[in-house]
Amino acid sequence: MNIFAIIAIPFIGTVLGAATVLFTKDKTSTRLHNALIGFAAGVMVAASVWSLIIPALDLSADMGKLSWMPAAVGIMLGMFFLLALDSLVPHTHPGTDTREGIASSLGKRQMLMLAVTLHNIPEGMAVGAVVAGAITGNAGISIAAAMALAVGMAIQNIPEGAIISLPLRGEGLTRKRAFGFGALSGIVEPISALVMILLFEHISGLLPYLLAFSAGAMLYVVVEELIPETQQGKHSDIGTIAFAIGFIIMMILDIALG
Repeated sequence: MNIFAIIAIPFIGTVLGAATVLFTKDKTSTRLHNALIGFAAGVMVAASVWSLIIPALDLSADMGKLSWMPAAVGIMLGMFFLLALDSLVPHTHPGTDTREGIASSLGKRQMLMLAVTLHNIPEGMAVGAVVAGAITGNAGISIAAAMALAVGMAIQNIPEGAIISLPLRGEGLTRKRAFGFGALSGIVEPISALVMILLFEHISGLLPYLLAFSAGAMLYVVVEELIPETQQGKHSDIGTIAFAIGFIIMMILDIALG
């Protein structure tokens, strides 16, 4: 399959999720919100482990007792990268008026979009890194594995698309505009995936670091943002169960298709 088609798959998931605003009620219940967030978190953790960290360790096996180093360094660099973005980019999260990042005059709608954009950057990087590894043909990563990750990201992007479009509708936007903003928030994924692929051409020897870097960035999002959101208010157990379901589905996808 064409690599551009693969990196576009996660964006399609965001579009489908954003489209829910066209035919559902304006606001999500706490139960549904926690379920959507928990599911997305579970998919991201499983993808980080099976699609990124384990391949990074396998690619570093010839380093012997130091084979853990590229994965460890990459994870920490990815964490610090997202920490920097989280500290600098102005944004706010659904269900709260707390503003994060540098001071800005942006409205709440734009801040909500930027929050989801931050989540989507590491997901796009992850898909791009795996596709880049598959392109080389000698990294032990198959196109099927890249497809599995792209499909997994698309599945978890469906709730993320809904999470951005539904609150925007609740803020007073028309259904069509809320859908447009929700869909647009996912465009950063294919862009960041393409950047990762182009970058790989110049630093192909660093693939284990790139894979782990993407994993660290995604894990930062999960621990810093998603899991805490599922534990707020009532029905936190629903978020936990949804996390397990998302984790299992992504694990099955990676093993069955990869």
